[in-house]
Amino acid sequence: MENTLLLFSLLLLLVPSSAQMPGFVSLDCGGEEFFTDDLGLNWSPDELHYGETSFIEVVNETRKQYTSLRHFPADSRKYCYTMNVTSRTRYLLRATFLYGNFDSNNVYPSFDISLGATHWSTIVISDAKTIEMRELIFLATSPTVSVCLSNATTGQPFISTLELRQFNGSVYFTDYEQRFYLSVSARINFGADSEDSIRYPDDPFDRIWLSDSIKKANYLVDIAAGTKKIATKLPIDVNRDELPPQKVMQTAVVGTNGSLTYRLNLDGFPGTGWAVTYFAEIEDLAPDESRKFRLVLPGNPELSKAIVNIEENAQGKYRLYEPGFTNLSLPFVLSFRFGKTSDSTRGPLLNAMEINKYLEKTDGSQDGAAIASFISQYSSADWAQEGGDPCLPVPWSWVECSSDAQPRIVKIKLSSMNLTGNIPSDLTKLSGLVELWLDGNSLTGPIPDFS
Repeated sequence: MENTLLLFSLLLLLVPSSAQMPGFVSLDCGGEEFFTDDLGLNWSPDELHYGETSFIEVVNETRKQYTSLRHFPADSRKYCYTMNVTSRTRYLLRATFLYGNFDSNNVYPSFDISLGATHWSTIVISDAKTIEMRELIFLATSPTVSVCLSNATTGQPFISTLELRQFNGSVYFTDYEQRFYLSVSARINFGADSEDSIRYPDDPFDRIWLSDSIKKANYLVDIAAGTKKIATKLPIDVNRDELPPQKVMQTAVVGTNGSLTYRLNLDGFPGTGWAVTYFAEIEDLAPDESRKFRLVLPGNPELSKAIVNIEENAQGKYRLYEPGFTNLSLPFVLSFRFGKTSDSTRGPLLNAMEINKYLEKTDGSQDGAAIASFISQYSSADWAQEGGDPCLPVPWSWVECSSDAQPRIVKIKLSSMNLTGNIPSDLTKLSGLVELWLDGNSLTGPIPDFS
């Protein structure tokens, strides 16, 4: 493959496996072989001829998928993975980044990651030995999605792993999913007995539930006196709503002094969020005992009116109750408290919580469909495999676009690209096209009417 090739695309089929849920893709970026990890997840190499592969060694990180990465030039272009999905299906998309000083420069990279035309996040590396992770929940509306890296301000864009996890049914349905993605900010397992996360196979969707025992800055601080961890080995009925894993619901914290208080930073906020708490009564209360409490959220007095009675709300013990707010304004620094009511004999209980931020979709170029039809006739050509939106967040290498919110393609530069056959009539659908350069090719037939 020539060094002049500047962008790439990878098409992946979601192949069901008897060892894991259908719709799982685990891509080891820069890896060289297929393998199954200790969790039973099947990993595949990205098998790309684009970008460059580096191998790294990080102390205390032995997972095979984090011994390699793929990095790309720090230029004005974007580098995309295009992945096959099932339309009208919800997915969790996870990307991770472990720098490991792969370039021996000790220059921490900073670059953007996008989903199609939508800017997802800016990846800012601040520690060579720490994994940066981004997760997004989305409803697939087309047969493919593209994940692109671009706009490096320092260092080189790179990626360690890229994962897709398919959800079932109405899990993570929102009334706003046609216009917004859910960017995952916090997913916490309370009452955990260690710092280990809970994920697949305990969670069949491979969500990563962080332990509340992790010690890091601005994560679950200002804990109320009397906060106690409890656990049960009895099964929990979790077969509803977001289907949290039983292992998460079998632990909890209780406020023995009457309250639970926490403070944590929410990545990506302030903004409008989707926030859910997961409750299950896992203590045996005497007939004359009760557990009733309220949520107290500064600046939201209306939220404190509702009383939580887990056993009553869930219609029994050891059953999931999942109250939440699907349209809630939240700050970057979130302080919250659960306080027992005056007629409650037991303090509040909390098993888990999840907070996601609404990320508004960018519509992309108005010429997306027309240009996709055009390049489908040259699908084996390198220039036709760049992936993502033709104009956003940055244009393809052979395209120039207008500056409109939904850009139009104004220039196509395909000189000397070994094009043959007739000039495709699809180009006439590009109503904003001003310049078309096709010299140096072997095209035949009439010139389409662009008037």
